[in-house]
Amino acid sequence: MTILSHNRAKLDKYIEEFKLTHVQDYLYRTTKQGIRSIKTGKTDYTKPGLSRVGGDPDLPAQIEWPLTEDDTPMAFLAQLNLSELTASDENNWLPKTGMLLFFLGVDEPAYNIEHKVLFLNETEIAAAVRRESPEETALEDTFEGYAVQARPSLEPPNYAYADYELIEDTDDEDVTFDEYEDFLNAIQEPEQGEYDVFQMFGYPAGQHDDAEYEAALMLLAGKEYDYKMANALKHIIAAVGGDQAKAEQEIADTLLLLELESDSDVGFCWWDAGALQFFIRKEDLLAERFDRTYCSLYSS
Repeated sequence: MTILSHNRAKLDKYIEEFKLTHVQDYLYRTTKQGIRSIKTGKTDYTKPGLSRVGGDPDLPAQIEWPLTEDDTPMAFLAQLNLSELTASDENNWLPKTGMLLFFLGVDEPAYNIEHKVLFLNETEIAAAVRRESPEETALEDTFEGYAVQARPSLEPPNYAYADYELIEDTDDEDVTFDEYEDFLNAIQEPEQGEYDVFQMFGYPAGQHDDAEYEAALMLLAGKEYDYKMANALKHIIAAVGGDQAKAEQEIADTLLLLELESDSDVGFCWWDAGALQFFIRKEDLLAERFDRTYCSLYSS
């Protein structure tokens, strides 16, 4: 991925500040452009269609509340008005208008979680009104609604995806992985005292660099992951007609559509304060096929 020139300049600034010039080329190759968001206060229900996390969704009357396979109402998690994200989408991947709404079934087990992503067009948004969440949902939790404010972000490889040996291979004894994590926290530039409640694109949180393998395996081959990347690649190769290069590109193009962090204000707590992650193939994102997504959960 080629990052925009102003982001290259920003990356250079932080590389210099955190003494990472020895991995400059590596960071040029691996840093992605994403979107992050903080909460800005309680949501405003008097203006339908505003982006929010938690609370209740805005839906037109003709759209039914998503249900699980056993007809239990899913829990509403977030709605993102895409016109509010356009300025932050430096990849130019998201639709310029419309709204995404995210719903969740039972979050156990942590893989292939039942969920629903709805996409509303402008006409449907105009007809949308607040729809109160059912008293009982699959999660048996209620979430407080918060407004959000998005910003473009730079996403170098995180704990799960970074090359530790390369980063620490320097004569400067001050450069350790702890210092690299300070670099990550600085370059993502959250507001002072604030924590991001969601991320789009970039690298998913985790312990291992295989989340895209898991998602691509289900989306392309309809198979659950056995935590062996080689086996996943084999099945994905078969699913794309035996073309290994195409399979590897499909994995690379499996994108983190949304990562929702645990947040005590909203009431999100994904297992042991982990993160809930939605993935989509780049091809499906560009085609606005939000019915083809994968959901999993990371917790330490």
